Amino acid sequence: MNESKNTFLYYATGGVSVAKAWRDLVQGFGNSPLWLSMSWQDIKLRYRGSMLGPFWLSISMAVMVLALGLVYGTLWNIPLRDYMPYLISGLMIWQFISTLLTEACTCFSQSEHFIRQIPQPYSVYIYRTISRNLIIFFHNFVIYAAVAFYFSQTPNMNFFAFFPGMLVTALNAAWLCLLLGMLCARFRDITQMVNSLVQVVFLATPIIWRADLMKERGYLVTLNPFYHFIQIIRAPLLGQMPSLLNWEVVLGVTVAGWLVSFFFFARFRARLAYWV
Repeated sequence: MNESKNTFLYYATGGVSVAKAWRDLVQGFGNSPLWLSMSWQDIKLRYRGSMLGPFWLSISMAVMVLALGLVYGTLWNIPLRDYMPYLISGLMIWQFISTLLTEACTCFSQSEHFIRQIPQPYSVYIYRTISRNLIIFFHNFVIYAAVAFYFSQTPNMNFFAFFPGMLVTALNAAWLCLLLGMLCARFRDITQMVNSLVQVVFLATPIIWRADLMKERGYLVTLNPFYHFIQIIRAPLLGQMPSLLNWEVVLGVTVAGWLVSFFFFARFRARLAYWV
């Protein structure tokens, strides 16, 4: 009898934890004025005292694209008309993804003073991180538009596939912030591991080089999930449609990632304030 009672209490408590975790995500998303203002304030503080502000990001990326485009376009004998839009779109998307990965590790720990003093849903700090990087991404989008215009790359109907690609990427950024934010708050060494992994993934992913260069080892590209996330955004920008395989991998990662991170959040949410 006692064992049955304990089992009932266990599942009942788990149900309450799941409900609280779900309520946290919903209430946090509904508090959009707060996390939007916080993300905008983060950008203003980052470039406080600078004359050009966030335009420095765009200028540095433009210089890098020009240098890499001239060097690798010549090295691989690829016409600049084809290579430059490919390069700028890949670098722009990768900067968005890689920055989200690194900032996901600190989305809770950097908000320690808020978490301990102001009762807000934890998910507010997740949406803050994502919205901040979305603002920077669309700020850098001007460079892609300039390159596409210079090389007469006019958008077609495939361009509209860009929006669901961004939406799904943002959904994955949310579970990454949820999972990595909690893990890195508890185990700070994971942050350094993620930073090192980001550098390796950049070299192993077709960002500055084309996937077809792998030839008989193309399966290595197919096994790289970051390639598929980049493709669902980059392909529409280049006037193409992402492949069915791209979407299958991305949606599979999305479902698996949310299942793991949500139940981890539900299980350890009450301890987060003590970890940061």
